[in-house]
Amino acid sequence: MVGRLLPPDGGPEEPGGDGPDTLAEGIGAMLAEVGAHAGAIYRLTPDRRVLELVVMEGLTREFVRPWERVSLTAPAPVADAFRERRLVWVGGEEEMVRRYPGIALALPYEFCLAAMPLVTATAAYGAMFVVWPGSHASRLSSGERARLRSAAGGLARTLEEIVRTGRLGRTDQEPLVLVPPSAGQTEEVEAMMARLPEGLCTLDNHGRLTFISPRGAALIGESPRRLVGAQPWTVLPWLNDPVYEDRYRGAMISQQPTSFVALRPPDRWLSFDLYPSVSGITVRITPAPVEPQDVPELTPTVDPAMPTRVGAIYHVLHLASALTEVAGVQDVVNLVADHMMPAFGGQAMALLTAEDGRLSVVGHRGYQPDVTKHYERLPLTSPTPSVRTMIAGVPSFFESSEDLDQIYPLAVAPDDGMAAWAFVPLIASGRPIGTWILAFSRPHRFTVEERAVLTSLGGLLAQALERARLYDTKLELAHGLQEGLLPHALPRLPGLTAAARYLPGTEGMDIGGDFYDVIRLTDETVAAIVGDVQGHNVTAAALMGQLRTAVRAYTTAGADPGEVLARTNHLLTDLDPGLFATCVYAHLDLRHHVACLTRAGHPQPLLRSPDGDVQVLDVAGGLMLGVDPEAEYPRTEIPLRAGSTLALYTDGLIETPGVDLDDALAELGSVLADTGGQHLDDVADALIRYAQQTSHRSDDIALLLLRLTAGLGP
Repeated sequence: MVGRLLPPDGGPEEPGGDGPDTLAEGIGAMLAEVGAHAGAIYRLTPDRRVLELVVMEGLTREFVRPWERVSLTAPAPVADAFRERRLVWVGGEEEMVRRYPGIALALPYEFCLAAMPLVTATAAYGAMFVVWPGSHASRLSSGERARLRSAAGGLARTLEEIVRTGRLGRTDQEPLVLVPPSAGQTEEVEAMMARLPEGLCTLDNHGRLTFISPRGAALIGESPRRLVGAQPWTVLPWLNDPVYEDRYRGAMISQQPTSFVALRPPDRWLSFDLYPSVSGITVRITPAPVEPQDVPELTPTVDPAMPTRVGAIYHVLHLASALTEVAGVQDVVNLVADHMMPAFGGQAMALLTAEDGRLSVVGHRGYQPDVTKHYERLPLTSPTPSVRTMIAGVPSFFESSEDLDQIYPLAVAPDDGMAAWAFVPLIASGRPIGTWILAFSRPHRFTVEERAVLTSLGGLLAQALERARLYDTKLELAHGLQEGLLPHALPRLPGLTAAARYLPGTEGMDIGGDFYDVIRLTDETVAAIVGDVQGHNVTAAALMGQLRTAVRAYTTAGADPGEVLARTNHLLTDLDPGLFATCVYAHLDLRHHVACLTRAGHPQPLLRSPDGDVQVLDVAGGLMLGVDPEAEYPRTEIPLRAGSTLALYTDGLIETPGVDLDDALAELGSVLADTGGQHLDDVADALIRYAQQTSHRSDDIALLLLRLTAGLGP
């Protein structure tokens, strides 16, 4: 595919760097090989956090501007392909909606897309994507997959050589955008078009009108001189509706014909049929016979100064969607640094909030410590843009250091190494709470679109920060409560080694009702309990503390295991908290190597023998605590050998969605069998790692391991 290089503003041609030009040749050959109409190549930036667009062919830059810099953690095909080192195929609009809803909303058109990592045998250098028309099959053929892998391999080797020789240039330079050249119009073609009864015109890849026939100009009612070189929706008020521009976008991306009807004031309806190709669109214009009852409802026209919908919709939607998954303040900071900062090409950012009449830095990225120290504890009376932006609630944009010095000549600011800044107020519930600083290492022109989107994002960030700070406060209180209720250390006894772990669930406030305890009775006897109070909140944790205290009291008073649980059950039913609890209780005689156990609706313990065999102990028991005040809890005696390991745990260790409990218990036993001969802390860590294989756990976990040593004997 022969193309020409366009600068960002679509002006005259200019030569590109040697490296990008080489990649441009490669992508052109690749598109021809796989039969696609558009594609792009990304390189991995030196900080290995972002994929940056280097070369694109077949579409104008406007279509992919929101994805020129893609964080490796972003929900985007090129990021997924790079992270997972595999081909990512999106076979149509429906699949795009399901897997990448943010992209689908910004580009709601029929097209197919494949993304591939650009990796060699030694390193990963970037990624690429390829776009086919919407008429492409929903699946890739084996031949297409093979050609894509071959092309990706060749481009990866080319990119590797360019990076090695340093011919790729700066990481902040503009990407090369190549589009097919427009065909010239001869006098014969123009004369032929003039004789046709319908009007004809052509649009280039930027949507600019390059030719219109006399009949077309007459139907539109405008001079060709005013139309040629402009986008029709920018010069014709009656076409200045997002719906009409959207049809052009859809035709260019899907490469499928489309049409629409528009009213030319005062009462003339025109039909526009769009026939796309990789070099542009041919439009046929004809009168449309529309009856009064068939008149479509027009949407209001938009202000030409409003931001481009693709970029604005994507960034706002992506941030709003991502913010629903964050919890604490650090999550918000990471989201802004990993996604928003690279999306706008920034090199540094900071989130500042007001506390006790001063600014406080809640998070930053890209700034040196001495810079953040300047912002930390800055009085709210300081004549600085960060303070004034927050107080006034109005964003400030400085495209160069000269702009900043002109507005704030007396402000004392550190040399942060930046050359342009956006100061965005964070306003939540109608009150300013802080400032978001986005900085650029080179002078940066803030477009109307960027200013509008950044201001909108500031509002979302403010709301998220307020929720996150409240969550962190509650979480700190919850953690303090949890730590206060669990043992700070396990007792040391001759003949016994113990190890315990508590792992909160991944949902909620990281607090629950799971607990463990080891109670020293004499030098030769010890009691141990692991329990689980229903719920994952402060109420469950508080009840857990009461139960643990009750068990310790009944145990030290000399009650046997069954009596300990019976008395605890009576206490819980008297309290009537509306919650139930399960537990397993063990009384160990270290001299005679005997364990007396009982359960209350709890999972069976595991016992690993010194030779590595693991068995599920059949421990007798009764109902959960708090169900029936008259419930009884029979005991089971188990002989223990020196070197045996008894594992007591809560059900969060074995409950995994979609996995049978017996299978999970067998797998846990295998882990215990394989690792049980190691140091007991290492065994505990191995069992917890087994549970952490599931990224989302609705339940917390308590684990207690008890190993008899040869220290005591009969």
